[in-house]
Amino acid sequence: MDRPAGSVQFFTAGGVSTHGPGSMGLAKRNLLLKTTKIPPPGGEFKSISLHFSQEVLKDYAATHRIRVTKQYDGIGIHPLDGNPFIRGFFESLLPYFHARHAFSDTMLALKTNEAIELLLQHEPALKDLLFDFNEPYKVDLPDYMDRNFMFNVPLERFARLTGRSLAAFKRDFGRTFGMAPGKWLQQRRLEEALRLLQTEGRKPSEVYLDVGFENFSHFSYIFRKVYGRAPSAVVKA
Repeated sequence: MDRPAGSVQFFTAGGVSTHGPGSMGLAKRNLLLKTTKIPPPGGEFKSISLHFSQEVLKDYAATHRIRVTKQYDGIGIHPLDGNPFIRGFFESLLPYFHARHAFSDTMLALKTNEAIELLLQHEPALKDLLFDFNEPYKVDLPDYMDRNFMFNVPLERFARLTGRSLAAFKRDFGRTFGMAPGKWLQQRRLEEALRLLQTEGRKPSEVYLDVGFENFSHFSYIFRKVYGRAPSAVVKA
């Protein structure tokens, strides 16, 4: 792999952010997001991502006696641009992409711990983000679902992220919205699709993914069934 190239857009419940070539950031756990990768002119998009498992972070916290007593409530994607040591770390990974053999477990552990150490050296307060092992607390369903309906994730994950078991999520959802989660999600996504098509003139082939549908044919079929017209027929001229 050569140096990272291109830009990426992150779509979260808080809005859209664009990050250009060489940008670096740290995303918090349980953040729902979508990405759009934008290749450079005449080239291809390239990036490096590093995932810190809960097991690795818990081991690191135990070894270094790190404790976090409150749940992290900061921004979802923390920028790391401008730190030469973190940039140097990512550049040190590039030769491994051309290696004939995969990383050994020992090397993976060393590089992962190096990354964590560099993050904490860069900003000690990042320990609240890295080592927050609390499960999501029970949140307001209408507010959370209206901000996150466009993310196509299993109901089990919506339940966990709202601080509920699946059974409690379905029960609370029915009491709050008067319908099952799956039916509400389909209805809400169709409403947003209709809005985007009518007010912003978006193409149906662009809209269906943005609002949370996986399959364009299924989206078109359901849209026609509910609104009596094909998605292309309601696009703003």
